Amino acid sequence: MEIEKEKFEKLRKLAYDYYSRKDIQKALIEQAKNKEVIPRYFSTFGKRPDTLEYSTDVINLAIKGATSFHCSEELWQNPLELNTNLKEEQLNKLRRGWNLILDIDCKFLEYSKIAAWLLGEALYFHGVHNFGLKFSGNVGFHIGLDFKAFPKEINKIKIKDFFPQGPRLIAAYLKDMITKDLGSRILKLSTLKEIAKATGKPIEILLDEEKKFNPFSILEIDTVLIAPRHLYRMAYSLHEKTGLVSVVIKPEQLKAFHPAWANPQRVYPKQFLPEPEQGEAKELLIQALDWQARKQERKEERQKLKIMKKEKPIGEIRERIKRGEGIKFEFINEEMFPPCIKMALKGMKYDGRKRALFILINFFRSINLDLEQIEKKISDWNKLNYKPLKENYIATQLQWFKRQDPRLPPNCNLNKSSWYKDIELCQPDGLCKYIKNPVNYVMLRARALEEEKEGTRKRSKRKYKRRK
Repeated sequence: MEIEKEKFEKLRKLAYDYYSRKDIQKALIEQAKNKEVIPRYFSTFGKRPDTLEYSTDVINLAIKGATSFHCSEELWQNPLELNTNLKEEQLNKLRRGWNLILDIDCKFLEYSKIAAWLLGEALYFHGVHNFGLKFSGNVGFHIGLDFKAFPKEINKIKIKDFFPQGPRLIAAYLKDMITKDLGSRILKLSTLKEIAKATGKPIEILLDEEKKFNPFSILEIDTVLIAPRHLYRMAYSLHEKTGLVSVVIKPEQLKAFHPAWANPQRVYPKQFLPEPEQGEAKELLIQALDWQARKQERKEERQKLKIMKKEKPIGEIRERIKRGEGIKFEFINEEMFPPCIKMALKGMKYDGRKRALFILINFFRSINLDLEQIEKKISDWNKLNYKPLKENYIATQLQWFKRQDPRLPPNCNLNKSSWYKDIELCQPDGLCKYIKNPVNYVMLRARALEEEKEGTRKRSKRKYKRRK
């Protein structure tokens, strides 16, 4: 008890000296705009709701013993009107928007670094470049994206009201996207036995259903705690356990980062969330929604298969792709491609090149083209675009896909998906109404052609026998 009191007094003095700095006060006030902000007093939080409006608020709370400051992901019209009795409709009316905050939680700093790096790569992959990165002050990192990066509306849903579903969905999608790379990179640093010993967990707990290492058995990207009025540690706030600062760093500095950079006497404030381009994260959100839809469809298909006890074409495709086999029909050529793929291969006449690239690469991998064939087709396609994509961008995308397991391109169900409509590729023919995915279209055409060829062979054999 005496040791705890001594630690508190030491931290309280450190906090008072640190929060007395004008540059730190300014950094906290700038972040606090339109947010609920709560001070923490070593081990207890202040009363809610509360805000920070003036520099004097910061120092006055430090005098009272505040050791850190925590703010909401959500942006509010008036944070002081918040209370626990408000219903969803009332919260939506009061909410102006929300910032995406990905909270990487792990006991091991080096593993947290790997996760943060891969998440940054995934954001770059989706065309998101203006995101913030900060050290939590202990062993984790926070990645943040300003609300203005998202479109105002998608699928007739106001993005400001898409909380907590929106950030939770994006976090789950990105988590799924980096799982394979995250696991392999962690295992390059430590063996399973070393991880089990360090975490105190049996090796069996570290494995997934396929007996492969599950990196999320020792690391978490916050997908559960993203909830209404969820708070996170503000940039340039102290951490009670370490006395270090939640300092902002550049993504390219991540691999070299050392906790010594977060010494309160060494930090100089920088903006956490950079100003994004309007709608910069639209593609990220669309792909996350499509991933969710495919995941739900796979679940429904599995349930149907259990009942019907037979395999359907689209389920067969997914199982083949999951095994890394692709489609292995003898008769596949470009004439059998669906209208949307044929349209895309003529080159994009308007914007939508990045989404078209995502569709084409996934489509080509799913029909079992090798990397050289894909590179050639993508190169030819890019030359036909109204404005070719940079070669470095295409090379980066191809390298990313090469490291990932093959996946189907986005579904093209006319009632659910806006992917192909948004970039003016959706011109359905008579077969399109029977399929859910462009790959399904090819499979049905290939299967029909195989059956036709097989029928011709059988008829030829019968004729030959009759002649004999």
